[in-house]
Amino acid sequence: MIVSKVTYTGQLHTSLHHERSGQLIETDAPPDNNGKGEAFSPTDLLATSLASCMLTVMGIYAEKHGLDISGSMATVDKSMADGPRRVQAIIVDMTVVDRDLGEVHRKRLRDTALNCPVYRSLSENLEKTLNLHFVNG
Repeated sequence: MIVSKVTYTGQLHTSLHHERSGQLIETDAPPDNNGKGEAFSPTDLLATSLASCMLTVMGIYAEKHGLDISGSMATVDKSMADGPRRVQAIIVDMTVVDRDLGEVHRKRLRDTALNCPVYRSLSENLEKTLNLHFVNG
């Protein structure tokens, strides 16, 4: 099954069309690689997909256990390396809304995040850091 169609639209931009939903995402090369940084870069999407996947599987866990972590969020930082150019490190700083989760669920949510499909698909050579904070909700 085709997931998406990607079209190069010129000037280092691409358009990503999600086949099932029809959603569109635009990308641009980053300023440090000849682009203008007018949209997510492909490597921004890679790094951001890690946090999105983590929150999604944590949401699945929460729903299965009758928990509510809505409002939880993450910021994503990435660093690049040269020779060859690649993402060297991704830091996910996540704040989870804690509505009386308890220690067992907090630990399982962390374990769930660190076992999301994107995390497991990324190279072991890629430094991945999760800073997880629980705040009262």
